[in-house]
Amino acid sequence: MSPLCRRYLWAMGIDVWVRRAAPREAGGAPDPGGRAGEADGDPMGLEAMRRTVAVCTKCELHRGRTQTVFGVGDPHAEWLVIGEAPGAEEDRQGEPFVGRAGQLLNAMLAALGLRRESVYIANILKCRPPQNRDPRPEEVASCEPYLMRQIALVAPKVILAVGRIAGQNLLKTTTPIGRLRGRVFEYGEARCPLIVTYHPAYLLRSPREKHKAWQDLLLAKKVYRERYR
Repeated sequence: MSPLCRRYLWAMGIDVWVRRAAPREAGGAPDPGGRAGEADGDPMGLEAMRRTVAVCTKCELHRGRTQTVFGVGDPHAEWLVIGEAPGAEEDRQGEPFVGRAGQLLNAMLAALGLRRESVYIANILKCRPPQNRDPRPEEVASCEPYLMRQIALVAPKVILAVGRIAGQNLLKTTTPIGRLRGRVFEYGEARCPLIVTYHPAYLLRSPREKHKAWQDLLLAKKVYRERYR
């Protein structure tokens, strides 16, 4: 295990002995095939979608937003991270997973050998709910076509759903997150592997659960390595 990886694990609050084996680093060139986008003549590529979402009024959340939070990262990423909804800082900056939760997510990714810039990060909702409350069904339904199109355009090889809201909405279930994590699901027609883990904001409040999140990350890495390497 490299010193850099130890440093990121320490930032996550994980003792280095928790990791039993060091998996190979993920990465590699993006898959050029089958990934539609605006550059390929697709009128609803990611950048066109970003502009559409920026003026969306499909639900009441648009009335209280500072700006929409569409997504960030490599548009051809092999890893797609999906969270719940923007918080106050995300609403201000227009980027998902910033602030302390974002720093922890960056550390979690880096411990796997992934840079934030090499993955794609999005949320179930594109606007912040008041007081960071849970998304309402009608809000999720309004944003769902945007998210589904993002997933189709990025065409990831692994989806990491962080938090109960993300996991339950992607899998269309009410199963508690404790029973969703530690398992490998398949999402969509592409049967993309989907792994559910705890949200970084929850881990900041419950640091004792960080070792479970690390196990989930290793599971995602294992699935990625076995299927695509």
